[in-house]
Amino acid sequence: MESLSRANAHKSQLLKESKAKVKTFVLDTNVLLHDPQSIFKFEDNNLVIPVEVLEELDTIKTEQSTERGRNARRVHRILQELLPDSHAMLEGVRLRNGGTLSVIINYYLVDQHFSGSNPAMLRLQAVLPDLSKKDNRIIACALYVQEQFPPPVILVTKDVNVQLKARAVGLESQDYLNDKVPAADAEAREGAYREIPATVYEMQRFCSEGFFALEGGGSKGLALNDYVLLRSDVGKTMPARVASMDASNGSCVLGRLRIPESVRAPGGIPIRPRNLEQQFLIDALLDDSISVVTCFGKAGTGKTLLSIACALYQTQEGHGALQSRYDGVSISRPVIAVGKEIGFLPGAIEEKMRPWLQPYFDALEVLIPSKPPKEAQFAEKKVSKKKKAKHEAAMRAMEAAPMSQASSHAGGGNGTGIIKPYERLIRSGMVEIEALCFIRGRSIARRFFILDEAQQLTPHEVKTVITRIAEGSKIVLIGDPAQIDNPYVDSRSNGLVYCHNRMRGQSLAAHVTLAKGERSKLAELAADLL
Repeated sequence: MESLSRANAHKSQLLKESKAKVKTFVLDTNVLLHDPQSIFKFEDNNLVIPVEVLEELDTIKTEQSTERGRNARRVHRILQELLPDSHAMLEGVRLRNGGTLSVIINYYLVDQHFSGSNPAMLRLQAVLPDLSKKDNRIIACALYVQEQFPPPVILVTKDVNVQLKARAVGLESQDYLNDKVPAADAEAREGAYREIPATVYEMQRFCSEGFFALEGGGSKGLALNDYVLLRSDVGKTMPARVASMDASNGSCVLGRLRIPESVRAPGGIPIRPRNLEQQFLIDALLDDSISVVTCFGKAGTGKTLLSIACALYQTQEGHGALQSRYDGVSISRPVIAVGKEIGFLPGAIEEKMRPWLQPYFDALEVLIPSKPPKEAQFAEKKVSKKKKAKHEAAMRAMEAAPMSQASSHAGGGNGTGIIKPYERLIRSGMVEIEALCFIRGRSIARRFFILDEAQQLTPHEVKTVITRIAEGSKIVLIGDPAQIDNPYVDSRSNGLVYCHNRMRGQSLAAHVTLAKGERSKLAELAADLL
C-alpha cells in the first residue's frame, strides 16, 4: 500500500511539473477502441488511463474477427512500448508530443477505510452505488484523479450515458473530439450546391466552349470537384463542376457536366436523373478521373439506385468506351441492425449478407425488372437488330455461366426455381457481395465498389476499406448522417462525414448531397416530417 501511495505521489509531482495551462484527460475504453492512436493526439496535456480500462481491453482483445479486437490488441502493443516495465507503469512517462501518460489505480477503491470518509467517494456512492460495474469504477477513478492532480480533469468517453453519469457526480466529461468534423463544416454541408451569377454572354460561351473561368473572389469557399449552378440574369441555368483551382490568384475554371441521356444495366431499363443533384451524382459516378465519391442523402433520394445503375452501366461495352471500365461491381454495408436483432443467420456468406443488402436487390429488380415496366418514362428507343441480337447473346452467355453452390444461394434464394433477370449478374460474378469483416488484406482491382450506410462506420473503418481499393477501381460511399444506429459515432464523427471532410479538394474525390426525395410523395413527406 505504501509503494502504491508513493507511486501516485510521483505521478502527481510529474503532472504538476507540466505547464500550468495543460489539462488532465482520463480516457475511457471506448476511446482507445475507436482510435488506438488517440494516446498521441492530446498535444502536451496529461493523459490518464484507469487500470479498469486495461481489464476491459484484455477481455475484448480475444475478438479475432472484429475491429474492436484488432484495436484492443493495437492499444496493448502501444502501451507495451510506452510502459516497458513496472517502474514506468507505476510512475508514468512523458510522451513525444510533450504530455504525460499514466496508468492510475484508484487508491480509495483499494482501501475502503479512506473511501468511507472521502467526500467525492461518498457523493459517487450516493449516485452510483454499484461499484462492480466497470463504467462506475472508471468514473470513480476520474474523481480520484480530480482530487489528486492539478485541475482541470476531464473524462473523455464516447458513451453518452457515461458522460451524463460523470456530470451527475460533479465531473467534467466530453466526447473524443479529434476526428470530429468542425461544426461549421458540418453545417456547411447542408447546402447541396452553390449558385454563381453569370451574364448571358458568359453562359453562351460556356455552352460552346465547355469551360468558364471564375475570377477574383467568386471562387471563395469552393474546392476542386465541387458542383455549382450557373444562373444568368434572365433566369437561365446550367450545372457545372470546378475543374481546376489556382490558389495563387483565387480563381478557378468550371467545366460542363458530361452525362449521357440515360444509364442502364445490361438488359435493364434506362434510368435518367430526375433533379439537378442527381445530375451531379451521375457525373461524379461516371468520371474516370474521380476514384472516390461520397454522397449524403435522406431516404428516397436515389443514392442506392443511381450508384448501382451507373456501376453496371460501366461494366458493359458500348457506353462510350471501347471496353468496359470495370470487371464487376462489389457491394457491401455495415452489419448494424435497426431495432432488436434476430440472432444468428445460417448459410454461406451470401445468405448471411442478403438481409443487409436487400435494398440493392430491390434496386436491381427496378433496374432489371422481371416484367417490362408500363411507365412512359422507361420507354426504350428503337434499337437496331444487330445491337439487339448482340445484347440477347450476352444475356444468354451470362445465364449459361456455371453456378457454384454459394452463388446459387445468393441468386436463387426465393425457393421457387424462377431465376430473376438480375440474378444472372450475381451468378456470373458481375455483382459480388463483400463482407467488411473479411476485407483486410484484400486488393480490389478494376471493381466498382459501393459501400452503403457508410455513416455507421468509424473513420478508421472507412480508412481500412478505402485503402483496399487498387488501381483501376472506384469506391462510392453513400449514406445519411442523420440516421445513425452505431452508439459510438454521431453526425460529425462518423466515417462518411470524416472522409468527405478530409478528401474535399483532392483531384480524385468528389461529393454530392441529394436533398430531394424521388421515391414517392409519401416517402418524401415522411422523411421531412417524421
